[in-house]
Amino acid sequence: MTDETSAVVARGLRKTYGRTTALDGFDLTVPRGTVCGLLGPNGAGKTTALRVLTTLLRFDAGHARVAGHDVTRRPERVRAAIGLTGQYAAVDETLSGRQNLVLFGRLRHLPARMVRQRSDELLDQFGLTDVAGRSAATYSGGMRRRLDLAASLITTPEVLFLDEPTTGLDPRSRNGLWDAIRTLVTGGTTVLLTTQYLEEADQLADRISVVDAGRVVAEGTPAELKTRFGADRIELVVRHAGQLPAAAGLVERVTGGQVHVDRETRRLSAPVADRITALADLLRALQDASIAVEDVVLRRPTLDEAFLNITGHGASERTEVAA
Repeated sequence: MTDETSAVVARGLRKTYGRTTALDGFDLTVPRGTVCGLLGPNGAGKTTALRVLTTLLRFDAGHARVAGHDVTRRPERVRAAIGLTGQYAAVDETLSGRQNLVLFGRLRHLPARMVRQRSDELLDQFGLTDVAGRSAATYSGGMRRRLDLAASLITTPEVLFLDEPTTGLDPRSRNGLWDAIRTLVTGGTTVLLTTQYLEEADQLADRISVVDAGRVVAEGTPAELKTRFGADRIELVVRHAGQLPAAAGLVERVTGGQVHVDRETRRLSAPVADRITALADLLRALQDASIAVEDVVLRRPTLDEAFLNITGHGASERTEVAA
């Protein structure tokens, strides 16, 4: 993969706000026709990176190219090649859904006939045809979010930037947006998204870049990050609370890992290296010790665990901010 064949390339980007460093040697490469997810704790620099790459913010050092165009030297060509959906729906509430799309089409200098045709296609794609004539002020949060995404697609962008596209949406609306994003990528669009939902990154992203303190600190496919920074775990529920200490001792001896004990649920868990062998050995040891269990399960590592190990923050501790 080379810079010339990539949809997004950033090298050594730096951006400071007074004494605060938002980007500190930020590097990123996104192959064409893929989805890249940016994850990171509060203030990591994800939104700043998106603003730089979409020409909304000047940077202090480094260089960046989007859709083959230099962000600094050819910002107008970058803007013509991209779509952008920010953290908050940017629709005009005084206009109807269809009027919003027509407005965005005119801003893109599309012929009137093409604007009408494309607006009808997008309204249908995002399930807004029945409310197309209604004022956007009457739309639910999910409907506004879908309209906002539709507006960013009035022309088919080479690269689509999504800053937390499904924040505040119900599960049905979120799944609908996921399907729309997958359809775009199938058609050749490259997507770069920030998200506070690890499940979203796991479902959509071909590759994930984890950002911390203004730079990318880990990257790979979701499976690669889970394997590299997570661990398989064995979990069991003991039938009798009085046998928890003995069971914990057996789990520690078999797995060689630190055992987590939840006395309220009588649940034990520990990381394992050789999951199948560990399970077989533990079951034999429990049987020999006459320790009754209600449930035993092997669990694959999660993206949340990988994120915690990479950044030192759990997913539940973070909500994306503007830096």
